[in-house]
Amino acid sequence: MSVSFYSETQLDALIESISRSTIPVDPVIVVNNAADDALDGIRGRDAVRVIDSPTNRGYGGAVNIGATDLAPGVGWILVVNPDVVIDPTTLERLLDVARTDPTIGALGPRILGDDGTTYPSARAFPSLSNGIGHAVLGRRYPGNPWTRRYWGAGLHRQADGPGADPCDVDWLSGAFILIRREAFEAVDGFDEEYFMFFEDVDIAHRLARSGWRRVFVPAATVLHHGAHSTRRFASAMNRAHHDSAYRYLASRYSGSRWAPVRLVLRAGLRLRSRLTSR
Repeated sequence: MSVSFYSETQLDALIESISRSTIPVDPVIVVNNAADDALDGIRGRDAVRVIDSPTNRGYGGAVNIGATDLAPGVGWILVVNPDVVIDPTTLERLLDVARTDPTIGALGPRILGDDGTTYPSARAFPSLSNGIGHAVLGRRYPGNPWTRRYWGAGLHRQADGPGADPCDVDWLSGAFILIRREAFEAVDGFDEEYFMFFEDVDIAHRLARSGWRRVFVPAATVLHHGAHSTRRFASAMNRAHHDSAYRYLASRYSGSRWAPVRLVLRAGLRLRSRLTSR
């Protein structure tokens, strides 16, 4: 399923690529988070079901809406951004790995950008140390030890290319993630307190605590054209990113002993949000 926020143009290419998949996807569920976007061109397509959300519940909230509309026999939930194009064999390669172990709860492919470079989509869980180090140095010095630690085991598989073996990782990018329905329902889906960003980190954390594996499969590939909606609403999305980062880290460092750290963290993230929005 995909979540639309003024995404009709991007959805055309996604749906077309899904129609060529060696694993049929029927229907393709599109949850519309933009009340004033009719999506007329999408509604008329075969094997597509559009669900209009009464309010914009954010990315995870929209996925939860779509998940309730799945037929009882559907065993997997595909969550994919509208600006993604999948290779015909992507789902087949992911499911081939999934069949090797019933405790695999989520799988993700190698995500390529428009320039052919591999996006670091399989990472370690953020902590105070690797999160701060990556936030401060990640853009200017991507080879720094904190960023490399944050990118985790998936970094090496991504660098090795499509011939690399699958590997377990902490979390997978929500731009494209295949989730076992049993696992999704076991953790009650996405936490809707995350309006945008970190909902994929959070659900992976809860899957891990429940004993579900998260696996990166380099042989499966998708093309991600970029965050068209976040660019359109860049300032609001920047604030949402930093708010979600705080929510996630605060949940990991809860309790009175961590209260001073949370205060510093909140102040630092607010400052970074202002600086990066200019």
